[in-house]
Amino acid sequence: QVQLVESGGGLVQVGGSLRLSCAASERTFSSYPMGWFRQAPGKEREFVAHINWDGSIRYHADSVRGRFTISRDNAEKTIYLQMNTLKPEDTAVYYCAAQARVGHWSDTRSYDYWGQGTQVTVSS
Repeated sequence: QVQLVESGGGLVQVGGSLRLSCAASERTFSSYPMGWFRQAPGKEREFVAHINWDGSIRYHADSVRGRFTISRDNAEKTIYLQMNTLKPEDTAVYYCAAQARVGHWSDTRSYDYWGQGTQVTVSS
């Protein structure tokens, strides 16, 4: 069982930056591909970014590519999401997740473990 705890969310103005963190409890954290997802009010949870076990492969959604960057530090059992040039449409609850089953990296059903989420609000 992997426990994930997100932090770093908050209120920021348009064009600002935030860095989200997701800390894992599991010693085998480094074996899990990880993802970031977000969910805005009234909308489905959507894919944001994915990183493989050693950080050599990364994917970002089209809507955030060039502005957001996913990374990980396996020694610290933590993944990060650096968010720059934030827009109002980035407002959502952001979740990190660990992928423990075979499936597409952008599909929520491929992820078994989820954090509780952290709120990001971008004001215009």
